[in-house]
Amino acid sequence: MTALRPERETDASYGDQSYGASGAHGDWHGAGPAPAEPYRPALDDETMALRIPDPPQGPENGASRASGASSASSAPGTPPGGRAARRKAAKRRGGRHGGAAREAAAPAEPGSGRPLSRVEARRQARLRKASPGVIASRVIGEVFITTGVLMLLFVTYQLWWTNVRAHAQAGSETHQLQDDWASGKRAPGVFAPGQGFAILHIPKLDVVAPIAEGVSNKNVLDKGMVGHYGEAPLKTAMPDAKTGNFGLAAHRNTHGEPFRYINRLVPGDPVVVETQDEYFVYKVTSTLPVTPPSNTSVLNPVPKGSGFTGPGRYITLTTCTPEFTSKYRLIVWGKMIEERPRTKGKPDALIE
Repeated sequence: MTALRPERETDASYGDQSYGASGAHGDWHGAGPAPAEPYRPALDDETMALRIPDPPQGPENGASRASGASSASSAPGTPPGGRAARRKAAKRRGGRHGGAAREAAAPAEPGSGRPLSRVEARRQARLRKASPGVIASRVIGEVFITTGVLMLLFVTYQLWWTNVRAHAQAGSETHQLQDDWASGKRAPGVFAPGQGFAILHIPKLDVVAPIAEGVSNKNVLDKGMVGHYGEAPLKTAMPDAKTGNFGLAAHRNTHGEPFRYINRLVPGDPVVVETQDEYFVYKVTSTLPVTPPSNTSVLNPVPKGSGFTGPGRYITLTTCTPEFTSKYRLIVWGKMIEERPRTKGKPDALIE
């Protein structure tokens, strides 16, 4: 009897059983149940790489596979499935970790509470650092502000504080003169430079200021007093002289500014000089609005340009013009109309 055999002679044998070359799809020509498929490498569906398939199931292999599955499922962080599933799970975990890394690398927003990295700190420090142009503009701005403040302080000192101080000094000198006259401590005569000897009254302008010898800024004018041209080469007469020109000077602005508004005087306005024994009353006659400082002829015994034609008892008031400058001089002249002893009381010009 001819024995049964596989269709091809090249078929492999396993004991008394043979398998066709077609493998799992070959036909079994023997008798009895088909034997289990032998181990054979298979291709991965995704990677086309060789992989080891699961061993054939049997009583022992099934049990070991079940225990392995249980241990694998019990292992934390191990995704179920084959290599493709594990790779996908790894990609998903990498995406989450990558997002966290990108968030860590991103600059921290102000107020986020997350500490800055060293690179971020350096970057922000560079951004905060001012450029040379910004620094230069800041320095120039600070210089301008400081200069402006100093100028404002200087103007305040000149226009306000000098007046406050001069008014206080002039008022003190006026009261001292009156007290000395009342007590008889002073006698008429020659006065030293800077020494007060009379009081000037200009009722229309509410001016009451002491008159001192000399026209020094430091010793007389800056103290709010009116100065008498009593020193050569501009020496003028005293009020009690029989003839002559009593020349006076004072500030128009700052330091008490007693002659601030003498430009408002008009012919007929009274000007009174009070001394220890007498009142000398003058009446304004004329004004010279502008003249150079070098024009000293306005202080002559018969002032040039005053309209006076002969000797007499005159008064000349001089100050700077325009206001807040010393470029020119403003001149006001007057003529004595009354000499009144103090024993007879105040003249009408001082009686309100």
